[in-house]
Amino acid sequence: MFQFDRVSLLFGDHVLFQDVSFTLQKGEKCGLLGRNGSGKSTLFKLINREIEPDQGTLSIPKHYRIGYLEQHIRFTEPTLLQEAALGLPVNERDQLYRAEKILFGLGFTEEDLDAPPSTFSGGYHLRLNLAKVLISEPNCLLLDEPTNYLDLPAIRWLMNFLSQWKGELILISHDRDFMDQITNHTMGIHREKIKKIKGSSLDFFQQVLLDEEIQEKTRIKADKKRAHMQSYVDRFGAKASKAGQASARKKMIEREPVLEKLNALSNLSFSFNEAPFPGKKMLAAKNLQFSYTEEPLIENFSLEIEKDERIALIGKNGRGKSTLLRLLGCDLTPQQGFVELSDNLRIGYFGQTHIDRLNPKHTIEEEIAMANPSLNYTEIKRVAGIMMFSSTLAQKKIGVLSGGERSRVLLGKILAKPCNLLLLDEPTHHLDIESIEALIDALEDFSGSIVIVSHSELILKRLALDKIVLCEESKQTLFLGNYDEFLESHGWGEEKPPPKKPLEKPPIPTKTNILKPIEKNIQECEKAIIALEEEQKKSLLLLEEGNTSPELLKTLGIQKKQLDQLNSQLYELYDLLEKQRKEILGI
Repeated sequence: MFQFDRVSLLFGDHVLFQDVSFTLQKGEKCGLLGRNGSGKSTLFKLINREIEPDQGTLSIPKHYRIGYLEQHIRFTEPTLLQEAALGLPVNERDQLYRAEKILFGLGFTEEDLDAPPSTFSGGYHLRLNLAKVLISEPNCLLLDEPTNYLDLPAIRWLMNFLSQWKGELILISHDRDFMDQITNHTMGIHREKIKKIKGSSLDFFQQVLLDEEIQEKTRIKADKKRAHMQSYVDRFGAKASKAGQASARKKMIEREPVLEKLNALSNLSFSFNEAPFPGKKMLAAKNLQFSYTEEPLIENFSLEIEKDERIALIGKNGRGKSTLLRLLGCDLTPQQGFVELSDNLRIGYFGQTHIDRLNPKHTIEEEIAMANPSLNYTEIKRVAGIMMFSSTLAQKKIGVLSGGERSRVLLGKILAKPCNLLLLDEPTHHLDIESIEALIDALEDFSGSIVIVSHSELILKRLALDKIVLCEESKQTLFLGNYDEFLESHGWGEEKPPPKKPLEKPPIPTKTNILKPIEKNIQECEKAIIALEEEQKKSLLLLEEGNTSPELLKTLGIQKKQLDQLNSQLYELYDLLEKQRKEILGI
């Protein structure tokens, strides 16, 4: 376990984290959420002591070992065994039996030990990198997007392995379904703070929404309270009989903390611009054949795409999924066979290589304009704004954009022109979780046809597929049905992961069951104060007119005492409201 205590980190004038505290307890597996650029990978660097915080402390027990599985896989040794042995301490790298034991446990064979690492597939590259981490016998695993570039069988293997991991773990992943199957806690970087809860990513997002709603309600109440006290000061500050009370309230106003109004965060939210399609058959591929080497990659493949169909191309890496999509989109010419397109077909194509085709010297606006020359400048700005490039951001050059930003530009180019068939090759690869959810929503609402290559089981299940093309070595098999039906009847040939125990989640705190009774008491108390102040005002007018009867003086004394009691009660209620709010926020 380890602990962050009031940690802050700045890059120049940009605040990445500010005064954050959290603890990773023994046995906790924690998913780490945050928008692209929020600092998730940087947080790992802090934990791994690659960088130091500007303020605060990070406490890690002596002999507590961190195993860091990075996004980028790099190999330097000539054989698998020698590469794996790099995970051993320098003075123990002759103890190769320790490396062999881990490698065999991860599915490698004795014949693999002398093979160069480069000869293995992407899934086994990950296993090799993970072996290097595990050989160091860490207490805690830090996993940064471990599913990047993995195919579905490798992702399912990793999910099974991590579900059985006994130590601590922090996982960064844009695949929310993958994350929730493994973790029992969720931590998120939000508004330069870090919040950690027990539960899934959905629980976390619900809690964030509740927190922000509570803060906004509290801010409005606090503003009303200050306005009420300021009104009293303004009315009675100049009167000698009330000067003391007015001065006291003025000091209370100065002591009251001011809650800033939360700035709205930009969210990707869009729908595809659909072109009508009056017919039924959109595209027909006949007897396609294609190969980059002497071995056939696509062989004698035929497929018809009809209106409103959802089709997924799935399979291990290197089995021709992207190539097949390029053939269907006429981005690649088949060596045999042909692709016939309907006259009314309008294709929106998101390809892995298309991001690299964006001109680095163009602005975002210029790239969107190239997709549809008929758009005027206002329409171009609107599309850019939908993709979260509002105002001057749309004038940024492509060359300075991150991978996620370039993905949004490419999606913007698809939005810029009407289409009725979407060809999508790993469209979520560079997007964060919020953007992926927005894309899935848009795909579910799209009434045209979709052909998608994806290693995300969340997307494959959400899209309600009509057909699946399973790309295997030198052949493609058409399966009629959705992804759950495919798993049940065909599957990936691997052992099923153990069932995940449901988390016992406490009910999400709501305004109704915690804060509403306190707010109601505050409203009643404020009404009583206003009514009593009106009565007191009438009594003071009589006093100013010369009425100094014992009855009036007695009434004024009672009114003052009651007001003091009500004000004291009001402040106690405000303190209770703030205490309950902090308990809900976990402060």
